[in-house]
Amino acid sequence: MSATPIPDSAERRRAIDPAQSFIVQAPAGSGKTGLLIQRYLRLLACVDAPEEIIAITFTRKAAAEMRERVLAALAPGGKTPATEHEQLTRELAHAALQRDAAAGWQIVANPARLRIQTIDSLCAALTHQMPLLSKFGAQPESVEDASELYLEAARATIELVEGDDAVAQDVERLLEHLDNDVARIETLLADMLARRDHWLRHIHGRDRDELEAALKNARREALERVCGIYPIPAQGELIELARYAATNLAAAGRSSPLCVCDELAALPGSADDDVVRWCGIADLLLTKEGNWRRQHDVKNGFPPGSNKAEKEISKSWKERALALIAVLKENDALRQTLHDLRRLPPSAYTDMQWAVLGAITRLLPHAVGQLKLVFQVRGQVDFTEVAQAALLALGEPDAPTDLALALDYRIRHLLIDEFQDTSISQYELVAKLIAGWEPGDGRSLFVVGDPMQSIYRFREAEVGLFLRARAAGIGNLALQPVALCANFRSQRGIVDWVNATFAQVMPAQENIAAGAVPYTSSVATHAILSGTAVNVHAFFNDDHVTEAAKVVEIIKQAQHDDPSATTAILVRNRGHLREIVPRLNAAGLRFRAIEIEGLGYRPVVQDLLALTRALAHPADRLAWLAVLRAPWCGLTLADLHALAALQSASAFDGSERTVWELLNDDARMGAVSADGGARLQRVQEVLRDCIGNRCRSSLRTLVEAAWLALGGPACVGDVTDLADAEIYFDYLEAHEEAGSIPELALFEQGLARLYALPDLGADDRLQIMTIHKAKGLEFDHVIVPGLGRLSRSNDKKLFMWMERPRATFASGGEDDSTDLLLAPIQETGADGDPIYAWLEKLDADKEYFEDQRLLYVAATRARQRLHLLGSTRLVPDRDGVIEPRLPAGKSLLGKLWPVVAPDYAAAASRAMLAHTPLASEGAEAATEEFSVDQSLRRLASGWTLPAAPPRVEWSPPRSMTQAQDQIEFSWVGETARHAGSVVHRWLQRIAADQMQGWDAARVNSLRATFKHNLLACGISDGEMEVASERVITALTHALSDTRGQWLLGPQQDAQNELRLTALIDGMQMNLVIDRTFRDADGQRWVVDYKTSSHEGTDVEGFLDREQQRYRAQLDRYAALMRRIDERPVKLGLYFPLLKGWREWESGE
Repeated sequence: MSATPIPDSAERRRAIDPAQSFIVQAPAGSGKTGLLIQRYLRLLACVDAPEEIIAITFTRKAAAEMRERVLAALAPGGKTPATEHEQLTRELAHAALQRDAAAGWQIVANPARLRIQTIDSLCAALTHQMPLLSKFGAQPESVEDASELYLEAARATIELVEGDDAVAQDVERLLEHLDNDVARIETLLADMLARRDHWLRHIHGRDRDELEAALKNARREALERVCGIYPIPAQGELIELARYAATNLAAAGRSSPLCVCDELAALPGSADDDVVRWCGIADLLLTKEGNWRRQHDVKNGFPPGSNKAEKEISKSWKERALALIAVLKENDALRQTLHDLRRLPPSAYTDMQWAVLGAITRLLPHAVGQLKLVFQVRGQVDFTEVAQAALLALGEPDAPTDLALALDYRIRHLLIDEFQDTSISQYELVAKLIAGWEPGDGRSLFVVGDPMQSIYRFREAEVGLFLRARAAGIGNLALQPVALCANFRSQRGIVDWVNATFAQVMPAQENIAAGAVPYTSSVATHAILSGTAVNVHAFFNDDHVTEAAKVVEIIKQAQHDDPSATTAILVRNRGHLREIVPRLNAAGLRFRAIEIEGLGYRPVVQDLLALTRALAHPADRLAWLAVLRAPWCGLTLADLHALAALQSASAFDGSERTVWELLNDDARMGAVSADGGARLQRVQEVLRDCIGNRCRSSLRTLVEAAWLALGGPACVGDVTDLADAEIYFDYLEAHEEAGSIPELALFEQGLARLYALPDLGADDRLQIMTIHKAKGLEFDHVIVPGLGRLSRSNDKKLFMWMERPRATFASGGEDDSTDLLLAPIQETGADGDPIYAWLEKLDADKEYFEDQRLLYVAATRARQRLHLLGSTRLVPDRDGVIEPRLPAGKSLLGKLWPVVAPDYAAAASRAMLAHTPLASEGAEAATEEFSVDQSLRRLASGWTLPAAPPRVEWSPPRSMTQAQDQIEFSWVGETARHAGSVVHRWLQRIAADQMQGWDAARVNSLRATFKHNLLACGISDGEMEVASERVITALTHALSDTRGQWLLGPQQDAQNELRLTALIDGMQMNLVIDRTFRDADGQRWVVDYKTSSHEGTDVEGFLDREQQRYRAQLDRYAALMRRIDERPVKLGLYFPLLKGWREWESGE
């Protein structure tokens, strides 16, 4: 076993204690999945049933991986443990297997008993179990991209303006506020609906005083913060300088925020009217951009003086001001806080702001209502709706539903992976699942994640929830914090660089409201490799061409050094690959691009879209020209011009004729070349049938048939293109209506959101993906280009909202310790709304912190080498020396600048000394070298469709049989048959409840329910009393009979209505076992309920005959059960109406 010690082994062992609840911070490469597996195995050894453990992940891939690793640990044999971690896993698996053997679970043979699932599947399961409370009814389809549904609901909301009620007035006000820009309002409403998980709970019952108090609290806390960090020894000097500058400004009649400080006698405090004085001080010390001033002049209250004496005095004051700044500039938090004070919101809304905000907050619930209607009509919902419906299904803490109580009874241990990516609804779901749990009651919550890797705000993830849970627990359950530090992924050179870098990049203090996460260092378990672990490649003046060439060079070198090594190119945005991908193709480097290239950019899909538009709209001239230019026709530009060029009406009257009409014009056809005419004739023959059959079949069928007949598959480059074409056809089928596309623009927008498949001929050695997509993955070499590029600007929201814990926030996380801040979008054409702008700034702060974490995720994917590439501008300093300029703060390079600035300065110096061109004559030449290929790709002249393959002979399969149903009711009447079905259903329910809460009184109280069940089966009123009495008698007998109590009560490994499909005697059969379990002695039983009745004496003889009737059926059950469980099986028939019982050994 390896002697390399694991630095956090004690913490890892503590985290698998089943008696405690934990929240684990697991940095990149720390093996958190391995810890989850160990915890899961430890819990298996101490529960009564595997189903008592629920493990939740956020992706299907992660759930599948966790299930596979648990089963692999439980599988017999395996390699000898090589590490301390592997040895512990083996010991825990051995204990779990002993428990499995004792309880007879047979988990390896029955992996479905492992409750490992995604959070979305859990929510869907909850809504499925409580269809009425969740308000779903039949389970709808969950869709990942619901943008069309949001837009449809937004349009329906705007159409409410046609009414004459208060809602119409609110729509009118919003239209007036945004200059009647309906399209913009649709987009804004759709965006708000997509984010409703965050704001929906905020907009009810909020009055003006409450929201304005939140504004005042924010102003006061900002003032208290600056008062607390301004150094006391420097206060006197600041007061004198402020008074001096303010007096001069007032005397000169200049307008400045500093003028209010002319009578300043003490440092301003934290009262609301002190804001203006602090803003004056900020103007004294800082530039408009928020940097420390390097000089002062007359504009700042420091006049030059008109004579020598005055100049000396002025010089003295300026030197004192710069000396004060030299003392203060060591405190960057002070600089940032002073600058933020300038952007503080006012302490109250204007009447106009409040009116618009009220209209928006009243209107949005109606928009949500319209969205629910759209969901119902379409039978589709988004994941937010599923999560919110799951919350409804569980009820409230003081009024839990039956489902919540049942889950509280069944779930003993809850494990959650990637907890830092939890949304608010998902967090509330967890809180409801564990409502009532107390420390030491035998139940445990185990959440694991890494707030430093929380990068999914765009998916409603809220990192502050992780921080809050760690500080205050969830509900009544305190969580013990565990911090892992071992890094099992990267060599020590990378780990050391990441530790040194991100200690500077990430904030020093945690801030729950802003999502600020401080860095926690890791300890490498792999030795350092020779050579440079992290390479910073500096480029200047947006020289992306040279940067792309460097990427190709790095990849070639990596593959030369180790052909089996894996390399990944990680980018922030897909647009950053514009210069890189063509150079990879030119270099012959095949790669897998994971959700990088848009499906609509693939030539095969562009050609199919043109064909779709042409067949759907014969007058779409551009689409028809694209069809004739596509490879299946390949008309030259000269022939295309001869056929379709617009000419005067006296010539061909082409200005009023469609391209299809021109194809049928002999004069036009005669103007093209002989080769062009032959190509057009073949296309014409195919499309004539298609035009004739428009709207007679689905559009997918029409387009696909045309594509095949034209020879589309013969035009593609490889199988990936064929797969992309199939994706397009499926998309077309899902969006057409009655053989046409209702809104072509929406259709193309949706197509733009789909991604082409990766190159199926490429292996995994070179992959391209976004940083977000790379989370959870690792590669030998990681290349991160485009660090100097900016991210996309955020769109305006209909209103801004933010929850901010007050400065007095305590660990309890009480609702009254949190302020809600709201602001409406600014009026079209008006000056910016100060409250909205301030909230935008706070949101930008959150984004800034998330960008730091995004950079951390990118850097920690590498095992051996990390390459960072980015460009910044070169500018001359005061002395004319060229130096790199500070990158934009929104770029990733700007976040890294404190660490990489020396590398860029050295690179700039080398470039200057070598007279290397920094921008771009060479780049222009390189661009020409990789210009778009304009050559015409087309089928050869005279190409014809290949012969069809021989037909396939087919014979229908043998139908599946349900023999037991035919036997069961072959001789009874309809009333008895339906009564038997209802009895079976309720016996299943009683057995599932293990008879708890069931007695004769409860059965009699359900008489109306039984009648409803029978009515649904088709029982007439005349037969209803007899049938319902039959049901009540059967259930009452089962509850009072000793044998019935044994059958329906608690048993080991019990299952009800177990449905199995098997191949028996060459025939596929569906079988349903009413009840199977193992008794106290471990004996496996298979029992069938029979609602037969008997009139007269000799009941025993009747039961014997029934046993013979059903013996073959139950023997078949036993044979099938032995395929699952090899132990002997006992069979039983239970007759509740007769309190009768027959049993026998299988095989007798």
